[in-house]
Amino acid sequence: MFDEDVDAPDRLDLRLRPEDRPTAGQGPVRRRAPRPAGRGRVEPTPYIEDQPIRASRDDGDDRPRRRQRPIDDEEPEVSERPPTRRGRGGDEPPRRRTSRLRRFVYWTLVLGLWGVIGVGGIVVYYGARLPPTSEWAVPKRPANVKILSADGKLVGNRGDTGGEAVHIADLPPYLPGAVVAIEDRRFRSHLGIDPIGLARAVVVNLTARGVSQGGSTLTQQLAKNLFLTQERTFGRKVQEVLLALWLERTYTKDQILELYLNRVYMGAGAYGVDAAARRYFGKSAREVTVMEAAMLAGLLKAPSRYAPSHDPARSRARAETVLAAMADTGTITPAQRTAALAQTNMIFTQGNTGSENYVADWVMDQLPSFIGAVDRDVVVETTIDSSLQILAEASLQAGLAQFGDKRDVSQGAIVSLDPTGAVKAMVGGIDYSKSQFNRATLAKRQPGSTFKPFVYLTAMEQGMTPDTVREDSPFTWKGWSPKNFEKEYKGAVTLKEALSQSINTVAAKLAIELGPQRIADTAMRLGITSPLMATPSLALGTSEVTPLEITGAYVPFSNGGFGVVPHVVTGIRTADGKVLYARKGSGIGRVIDPLPLAEMNTMLSETLATGTGRASKIPGWPSGGKTGTSQDFRDAWFIGYTGLLTTGVWLGNDDGAPTKRGTGGTMAGIVWQRYMVDAHRGRQAVAVPGTVPTVARVEPGTPAIRRDPAVTGSLPRPAVNAAVEPGRREAPSDGLGGLLDRLFGR
Repeated sequence: MFDEDVDAPDRLDLRLRPEDRPTAGQGPVRRRAPRPAGRGRVEPTPYIEDQPIRASRDDGDDRPRRRQRPIDDEEPEVSERPPTRRGRGGDEPPRRRTSRLRRFVYWTLVLGLWGVIGVGGIVVYYGARLPPTSEWAVPKRPANVKILSADGKLVGNRGDTGGEAVHIADLPPYLPGAVVAIEDRRFRSHLGIDPIGLARAVVVNLTARGVSQGGSTLTQQLAKNLFLTQERTFGRKVQEVLLALWLERTYTKDQILELYLNRVYMGAGAYGVDAAARRYFGKSAREVTVMEAAMLAGLLKAPSRYAPSHDPARSRARAETVLAAMADTGTITPAQRTAALAQTNMIFTQGNTGSENYVADWVMDQLPSFIGAVDRDVVVETTIDSSLQILAEASLQAGLAQFGDKRDVSQGAIVSLDPTGAVKAMVGGIDYSKSQFNRATLAKRQPGSTFKPFVYLTAMEQGMTPDTVREDSPFTWKGWSPKNFEKEYKGAVTLKEALSQSINTVAAKLAIELGPQRIADTAMRLGITSPLMATPSLALGTSEVTPLEITGAYVPFSNGGFGVVPHVVTGIRTADGKVLYARKGSGIGRVIDPLPLAEMNTMLSETLATGTGRASKIPGWPSGGKTGTSQDFRDAWFIGYTGLLTTGVWLGNDDGAPTKRGTGGTMAGIVWQRYMVDAHRGRQAVAVPGTVPTVARVEPGTPAIRRDPAVTGSLPRPAVNAAVEPGRREAPSDGLGGLLDRLFGR
């Protein structure tokens, strides 16, 4: 028996070596299982620490250990995998290729799944920033106000769009076809987004090394215009896609295209094809030609760059590209394309800057008082006569060309009314593009002698007649010394002569005699609405008024004595024909009794026959009027009338600078006469209502003439029950008897 000390150096080692084993070099070595040793115990087998294994340790250290193998298994492990065979090309065996394909498919699916999850998260994140879908709705298009003249012609469009909404069925088919052909050829087939177009745009932009082509569909562009801002962010693009999909689900293709055509910006402040057609071609989108339609579609790429009014050559070149796309998609035939290319003489407007814009602005100022807030497209019918509007504008421009430099005058205004107070023409300035201030309705200026008819009408109503005599002589009243224009005095003159010759001293004396407040009341009764200073200087037109109100106050002289309210709006309706407002009534009733009216017409007609307005008479037409010149020649006026029209003309400078001795007779009267002659051309002459012979009632035994003394102080007021002087009627009494006396005389 050997000693149990295994560490003895002289002990013999009888274990087999690997080379002594019969299986050496003949394949893998079978591992032997541990043999049982006793009950439930496994006899430990010696191992060599040459391979890592993981085993639990009593010390709690779970770090990997090197795997041990039996001591007698010292032979290196031989691989069981057969040797790899490589062909001529060095191809891997089929099992290796299959394994890689499986891994590729696996990772593709994994990455795809995570991509879907990521995209879904992005959509949810940015979609959550939008309102709930239950609240999604296409916002209303900004309301357009279409303003028409009495003869149905367009005065102007007002609103944020600059044009009216049009139905796609009302447009020539090549107009929407042009937009689809150049902007989104697959519009009729995609679902709101176009992956093919987007991929094409990406390739083109990468090739061009810049953004030269967009991938948005018409639906996406509409979604952006309706709901989103113009910022270029990833989040906004995601929201645009979501909204485009909603639009496609909610509306038909024609509805989407119609919304787009009516809302897209097309340059120069025009939104929609109708506004753009009127802006660039002066016509409705319903009337555009094939070439014009191509130009409109070409604007969508860059409105300011391709605007025909800005760069006709560039716009034309872009339109030719659009025409090629239209022919390629079958929107037009080759023959139509050839005919369009042959259209060379095209007219591009520079925007509507005519005088009718003053009318349109005035209409817009009044519109809320008729219908409240304008929240839908409406059509406003006006009293404007388009032919008279053109004549008024031309007359004013000709007058400024004639007198502008010569008399140092830079601005003017014309307003013309019919006997009912309807405004037939209104020009608020010499050039609307340079100044939108409407001098006809807003400028308050001193009327000068055009205010005197209210003084003389008051005198007629207080019993005087055109033959009543007053003294033209210098006087002073409470420090005020009015003077005549020519600094000359004629002595005793009739009131008819004093008015026709525009004698200041007589008018001033009448104001003191009659009372300034009574004169102010007369003017306000006839239509003056501005505050009036009730002082004697009022008779010489020192209180400021607008051209519209004083011209309106002259209308009763032309229509038989009936007061009017100057107006321009006759009706308002929605675009589909629903009536929102219709003018009713005929005015404010009688404001001048027949006899004083006839006397005033006699005197005012004398102004054009022999007085300061003789250069303004209209051959063949009974007419009356009055010149006016304010202090230091700052304002020149002429207001006159026939049985057809009452027209006022003002010339001056906005800053109140004096003109070079420009007067109502030498400047404004010429402009008035030029307009009125053209306005009455070809019309049958009519008499001015109320122009009947004046019958003076003189009581027997009264002096032939009562002359006013040369006064240096106050003028005496006529005494009650005083004898009636020649040329003076008794003032009518109050009450019913007085009314009968006014209407029929005694």
